[in-house]
Amino acid sequence: MSDSHAPVASRSVPELGNWQARLKSDATAGFLVFLIALPLCLAIANASCFPPVAGVITAIVGGILTPFLTNSQLTIKGPAAGLIVIVAGCALAFGWVPNDPTAQWNAYRSVLAVGVVAGVIQILLALCKMGVISEVFPTTVVHGMLAAIGVIIMAKQSHLMLGATAQGKEPLHLIAEIPHSIMHGMNPAIALIGLTCLAILFVWPYVKIPYLSRLPGPLVVVAVSVTMAYFLNIDQLHRYTLGGHQYEVSEKFLVAVPGSLLGAIATPDFSKVFTGTGIFWIVMFCLIGSLESVLSAKAVDLLDPWKRKTNFDRDLLAVGVANTVAALLGGLPMISEIVRSRANIDNGARTKFSNMFHGLFLLGFLGLLPSLIHRIPLAALAAMLVYTGSRLASYKEFMHSYKLGIDQLFVFVATIVGVLATDLLVGILIGTCVELGLHLLRGISFRSIFSPNIKTTQSDEGIVVNAIDSLVFTTWIWLKQRLQAMDDKQKVVVDLSSARVVDHTVLAKLQDLKNDWFVVGRTLDIRGLESHKSMSAHPLSCHRKVGRDPVVVTSA
Repeated sequence: MSDSHAPVASRSVPELGNWQARLKSDATAGFLVFLIALPLCLAIANASCFPPVAGVITAIVGGILTPFLTNSQLTIKGPAAGLIVIVAGCALAFGWVPNDPTAQWNAYRSVLAVGVVAGVIQILLALCKMGVISEVFPTTVVHGMLAAIGVIIMAKQSHLMLGATAQGKEPLHLIAEIPHSIMHGMNPAIALIGLTCLAILFVWPYVKIPYLSRLPGPLVVVAVSVTMAYFLNIDQLHRYTLGGHQYEVSEKFLVAVPGSLLGAIATPDFSKVFTGTGIFWIVMFCLIGSLESVLSAKAVDLLDPWKRKTNFDRDLLAVGVANTVAALLGGLPMISEIVRSRANIDNGARTKFSNMFHGLFLLGFLGLLPSLIHRIPLAALAAMLVYTGSRLASYKEFMHSYKLGIDQLFVFVATIVGVLATDLLVGILIGTCVELGLHLLRGISFRSIFSPNIKTTQSDEGIVVNAIDSLVFTTWIWLKQRLQAMDDKQKVVVDLSSARVVDHTVLAKLQDLKNDWFVVGRTLDIRGLESHKSMSAHPLSCHRKVGRDPVVVTSA
């Protein structure tokens, strides 16, 4: 392994302090995260074919309930852009159609029932110690799935941002319709708001004006869009003429909210939950939601200045309980959300109760000032999601895959195309099968796909783990369990010199484990790749043993 990827000693961090100091820091961070979360929750719910306020309900439940169930200290629980495709797909499958309030309400209640059952299953998965779900899939496939979700979000929300109505439902159709919406379908007043908000989000990270740059981009977008909507009289039904064409605006372009907190609560309809459609979406909710939540919690652990570690089974239990409660009240599914969690850390949060404060602030706002939410244009919320989608599907993700090797770029693109052409589950399976197919071409044995051939010996320098055959993503869980079961006082050496193939997922996860052990004073030494051929110059790319494989794979 390259020295550039060796763990680096952590920088000095502030003391956690007494409970008064922690309370002050958590309350401040919770308030600032609330300012970011409010518009994002509304945007995600609206894009998911839910009433916008349903996203706020989810964040309130996640904020107030989960701190008492999880040991994850700095994660913020709430609705996430990565689940939009799942929830909206479920709503459409249950008959959601535009401009039909009855069909929309019935579909919404059916999706809530799916959310309740999926939440109960997540609880059972956690009790069965299935927090390792994040370890099942190839790393590149997970990144490809998230990039595909980003593309789908941009394809759907671009039309709403322009004030246009798309005719298609499938991602590829929505992408194909974007030029038509720009040329013929957009409403100029609404598009002005949407495009202005999108420009603000892209420019805001580069603003260096003191104090102003500290304001969250989504909050600035809300303030600007509400002001523009006021001057354009969006809340009043009227028509205007521009370029010889007549356009109409009305409050249908603003966020719809109930008059009270109780009016926002909806109950599930379980009549369709155990049909074929219901069961399929229950699986999707559990699989994708649990995977994203655990991965996000792992990412937040790496950002924690105090290097505290989450019990992923316990965190999945908290998410499952909160998802069940949120769905019973009319809310979206939730996960550990990475963007708001990062903001939580950046704003000085010290314990998990910053999540609770963020939920309490949302509850207070929804209970006391729901009419202010109605002033927010839907185009502004759509712009936030287009920006979010662009980050999920950033060119940097493609370049990262390319640097790992042409093989990983192929898996990455295959996953994206598979998701766009079919659905999330099939797309993930396509990417996974492509990865497995490449490994088989490299000459790995069928046995090594399902069970690693590992020999453990004792030496003067500690425990030596020898990989005899191949190590690929399907066997990582077994290897990790073997490593974690070893005496935590001894040095462990992973010798890969005899391995036919060691794929990117295993190398990346070994490096993560090495860094985790370094933080707690343990040593994991990874060696034996000197005689292997790398698929690229990247130290974590797939390596294959030189001269042993019948099929030659060209390096990137």
